[in-house]
Amino acid sequence: MGHCSTTEFTPLNIAVLTLSDSRDLSQDTSGQFLQDALQQAGHQLVDRKLIKDDKYLIRSVISQWVADDNVQVILTTGGTGFTVRDNTPESVKPLFDREIEGFGELFRHITYTELGTSTVQSRALGGFANQTAIFCLPGSTGACRTGWNKIIKEQLDATHRPCNFVMHVKQV
Repeated sequence: MGHCSTTEFTPLNIAVLTLSDSRDLSQDTSGQFLQDALQQAGHQLVDRKLIKDDKYLIRSVISQWVADDNVQVILTTGGTGFTVRDNTPESVKPLFDREIEGFGELFRHITYTELGTSTVQSRALGGFANQTAIFCLPGSTGACRTGWNKIIKEQLDATHRPCNFVMHVKQV
């Protein structure tokens, strides 16, 4: 793995995308949780959007952020389940240069203790595109809390040992 942590916390520029056909920003408790959590951890919110769960809209917004030199991390919430309207994995996976298989695996392992076998219906995923880390979480606020507190927060902390993702994101 090599040496991939530093002694100093590095604030990252993070964008939050909520995918919902039924909610607006005022009802977006999951997106609000992610915004509050990343800011409390010392990171910067650089953009936040709520769009319909549409494959091409999702790809458009994420592609714009991936191409933006100022966006280092993208967090999405929603669209990772098994209904016909859950399009996040199909939308985002083709954009990845490299998938973070362990993110989805670990997320499902952790949520198994809360949901039992129903966690197999979670298609949470992560990956990198143009040195931008992308983590796609389920739409429930509880799932966002689990994903942030138990995985993402540490992996976006440059001081976390033995390693974290900070050295892999684009430098701004």
